[in-house]
Amino acid sequence: MSRRALLAALAAPLGLAGCGFRPLYGPPAAGETDTAPELAAIRLGRTYGRTGQILHQALERRLAARDRSGPAARYELALAPQLAIESQGYRRDGTPTRFRMVMTTTYTLSTLSIPARAVATGSARAIDSYNTIDNEYFASIVSSEEAQRRMAEQVAEDIVLRLTLALRGNPAA
Repeated sequence: MSRRALLAALAAPLGLAGCGFRPLYGPPAAGETDTAPELAAIRLGRTYGRTGQILHQALERRLAARDRSGPAARYELALAPQLAIESQGYRRDGTPTRFRMVMTTTYTLSTLSIPARAVATGSARAIDSYNTIDNEYFASIVSSEEAQRRMAEQVAEDIVLRLTLALRGNPAA
């Protein structure tokens, strides 16, 4: 390794520290909150439909909401998932061969205190698609369900990341 490359490798962490970069899951800085117990203190609101159920399960896994030994709930996460499906490819007879699915979920994290206060709001979106196969109805259903699961995982990951950032910078929430 050349001397110039070695110096660049040693200077990179200093440059990142100078710009305020901190690892998201590292120890919190002064005045910031450790987010693991905060995330475990989130109660998930009701969601409806199969899409909402899949998203709810994905969020439960990420938030450790089923861990009853954790802290009591201090927040509630309200979710409104919507799923849109559109045809993309067509056969000569006009039947679709490919579908595109878009899951858009708006969310609001609010405190359970009285009066409730919104801590974070936003929306997350994921796009996926799947093919349909001639005379294979079951395979098409499985493909559709798997696409929904993948989108729910992506949306849940995005929401948890945004909640982590909101809770990390909001120690008085």
